[in-house]
Amino acid sequence: MVSGININLFDFQEKAVIKLLDIVTDSRSKQTVIVKSPTGSGKTIILIDFIEEYLTKVSSSTAFIWLCPGKGDLEEQSRQKMCKFAPHRYTQNLFDALQNGFDDESTTFINWELVTKKGNTAIRDSERKNLFDRIAEAHRAGTEFIVIIDEEHSNNTAKAKSIIDAFSAKNIIRVSATAVENKRYEYLEIDEVDVINAGLITKALYVNEGLVDGMEISNDYECLLDLADAKRKAIAARYKELGKAIRPLVLIQFPNGQPETIRAVEAKLESMGYTYDNGMVSIWMSEDKRDLPDNLTENDATPVFLLMKQAISTGWDCPRAKILVKLREGMSEGFEIQTIGRIRRMPEARHYEDDLLDFCYVYTFDEKYKAGLLSSMDKAYETRRLFLKDKCKTFTLEKEIRDMDFDGLGEREVLFKIHEALVAKYHLGSDKKQNQGLLSDAGYIFGAEIHGQALQGEFVRTSALTESHSYITTHRRIDTHKHGMQLMHSIDAIKSSIGMAQNKVKTILERLFRKGGNPNQKLIALETAEFYAFIINNQHKLREEFREVTAQMAVQMSMQLHPKKSTFHIPEQDFFRYDPNVKNEVEYLSNAYHEYTSGFATSLVRSTCEMLFEQHCEGRQDIEWVYKNGDTGQQYFSIVYVDGIQKQWLFYADYIVMKKDGTVWVIETKGGETKGQDKNIDRQIANKFNAFKAYATKHNLHWGFVRDKDNQLYINNTEFAVDMADEHWVLLTQEF
Repeated sequence: MVSGININLFDFQEKAVIKLLDIVTDSRSKQTVIVKSPTGSGKTIILIDFIEEYLTKVSSSTAFIWLCPGKGDLEEQSRQKMCKFAPHRYTQNLFDALQNGFDDESTTFINWELVTKKGNTAIRDSERKNLFDRIAEAHRAGTEFIVIIDEEHSNNTAKAKSIIDAFSAKNIIRVSATAVENKRYEYLEIDEVDVINAGLITKALYVNEGLVDGMEISNDYECLLDLADAKRKAIAARYKELGKAIRPLVLIQFPNGQPETIRAVEAKLESMGYTYDNGMVSIWMSEDKRDLPDNLTENDATPVFLLMKQAISTGWDCPRAKILVKLREGMSEGFEIQTIGRIRRMPEARHYEDDLLDFCYVYTFDEKYKAGLLSSMDKAYETRRLFLKDKCKTFTLEKEIRDMDFDGLGEREVLFKIHEALVAKYHLGSDKKQNQGLLSDAGYIFGAEIHGQALQGEFVRTSALTESHSYITTHRRIDTHKHGMQLMHSIDAIKSSIGMAQNKVKTILERLFRKGGNPNQKLIALETAEFYAFIINNQHKLREEFREVTAQMAVQMSMQLHPKKSTFHIPEQDFFRYDPNVKNEVEYLSNAYHEYTSGFATSLVRSTCEMLFEQHCEGRQDIEWVYKNGDTGQQYFSIVYVDGIQKQWLFYADYIVMKKDGTVWVIETKGGETKGQDKNIDRQIANKFNAFKAYATKHNLHWGFVRDKDNQLYINNTEFAVDMADEHWVLLTQEF
C-alpha cells in the first residue's frame, strides 16, 4: 500500500493534521471536534491528509463518511480532490454505498440534500432503510466510523440527527469557516494570519477604496462599477507586467430584489463595453445561468464580470476573483463571510509583494454591511430536537387564526389617526413652513439629497470588519427616475409596521408631506425631489411614528373582529435553541419535553423573565408540566389581537402550564424593570393584554402577563399598567 498524499502541506496544515490526530486518539477527548478553517486554508487537503494519516498510523478498520452541503457539486469536488491527491484510497458516493456497503478504509462522500431534504426523491424510503442496513452490516463486521461534516454552517444538522446517530461514529468532525468554540466539543482553529503568511489568501481586504468623505454620488451602480473596473484594469495591467496570464474577475452581488436592478447594471456594463455577447459578462443565479464557460474559474478565462445573487454555491473556488461589488436595494441581505472568502484566495497561491495584487477589494454602499456580517456568522447556540412526553400528547386548546378577509381601518381613517398623532406629538399647526422647522428640530432631515454612510478601511482579519467604526458620509442628489426603487423600498419598510398595502401607505405619506392634491391633513408641502429624499432619509423615524399609532389602545374583540378557530396540540417533536456552554446543567423535569435541561433556558437563548419563570416552575411541587410555545408558525398556540388601526395580528403566548389539580394557565412573559428603567420593548403590549384577557375569560382559563424586577417575578391579570409599581402588578406567588 502506498502511503502519503501527493502534495506538500504548508506548516500550518501539517500542524492542523497533527493536532486533529492528537484529539481523536486521546481517550479523554470529546466525541465531536469543531474545526474552524478560514476560506482558502485548504481544509479539503487537510482533511484528506488526516484520513490518510489516520488509516495508516491509527486504525485501518475505519470507514470515513464525508457529508457535504449543496445540490451535488461539493461532494464530487471533494471526492475528485481525494482521487487526485490520494489515488490509492477507495472513494465512493451514497449510491455506491447502498449497493456495496461501507468497507474498511473507504471514504464515502454524501450530499446532505440526498438524505435530509423533505420530498427529495433521490433516495427513496426503501433505499433509506437500506442505508441503515448497510451501516448495521459495517458495525457487525467491526468497522468504526468517523463522520466529517463539511461546511457545517450550511446545514441544520439537527434535521440529520438520525443519519448521524445511525453511524455511531467514534468521532464527528465539523468543519466551517465560521465555526464558534463550544465547550461541549473539542475545538481546533486555524489562524487566518497563518493562511495569509503562507500566501494562500490576500494580505488584507480593502473596503471602498477611492471613496472620499462627503462625496456626492449621482448613481450607486455607476459609481461602484466605475471604481471596481478601474481597480480591475490596474490589477490586470500589473499581472501583464509580471508576465502572468491572469484575468481578474469582479463579482457583482445583487440582493434578492427586482429584476430591473439587474437590467440597470447590465446596461451600465454594456456602456463600458462589457456584454454577454462579447464574453466579458456571465451570470450565475438560481433562475438564470448564462454564458458560463466551463473554464470560468481558470486564471485566464474570458469573463471579467460575474453577476450573482447572495453567495455563490458553497465550495465554488475562483482564485482570480479579486473584487466584490455588493449592491443594495434598501433592504439589507445577509453578507456572508463565505462570500468575502471568494475574493481572498491568491490565484497562484502566493503573494507578489505588491499591495495592488496582494489585496482584495470590496465596494458597497450597504450601510448594514457590518450587521449583515454579524448575522451571517454562526450563532453560539445549537439547535436540538426534543420529543414530547406521553402525558402531554392528549392536551388540546382552542387557538385563534386571523380572518384574512378583515383588513382593519381604511386608508382615510388611518391617515386621520397618523395626522392627529403627529400634530399632538410635535405641536404642529396650519403653517407648513413652521411645521417643517418643528420637525427639523425633532431630528427629521430635509433637502433634496439622500444622506448615507459607507464603511471604509483596510482589514487583515475578515472578522475585523465587524468591529470597525471607520465610516465616510455620502450624498446623492435626488433623481426621481433613478431613486424611485429606493423610495418604494423605504415605503415597504414603513408599511411593515402597519400592515397596509404599499400603494395605500404611499398615498398617506403623499397626503401628509407632498405638495399638491387635497390640502386637508397636509402637514408640510415638499416638492417631488424633496419628498423622495424626506421619505428615504427619514424611513426609520417614520416607521416608528406609524408604530406608535398602531400601538394605541384598540377596542379589542369588537363586532368587526371574527377570528377563525382551530385546535392546538403540543407538537410531538420540536427544535429548541440550546446553549452548549451552560454550567451546572440540570434536567427540568417539569418541562413537557424529554431531555429538556437548563441548557435550553440560559441568557443566550432566553430572556431574564423566561429563565426566572422556568426556574420557578421547576421548583414548584404543584406543576404537572410546562410547555414553551413557539414564536411564530401554524403549529403553535396563537391568539388574535387588533392594533390601534383595527388590524389583526397573531400573538403567541410564551407558556402553557398544566397544574396537578387540572387547572391550565397561559402565561406571557415580558421585559421587566431594572434600576427603574422599563425593559419591555413590545409596543403592542396593551393591545395583547386586552386580547389575552378577553380570550382567557371566554375560555375560562387562568392567565397573566409576567414581568421581572430585582430577580422577582410579578403577574398582572386584571388591568393593564405600564408601571410595575402599579397595584395591578403583584408577586407571582400570590396568583399563580
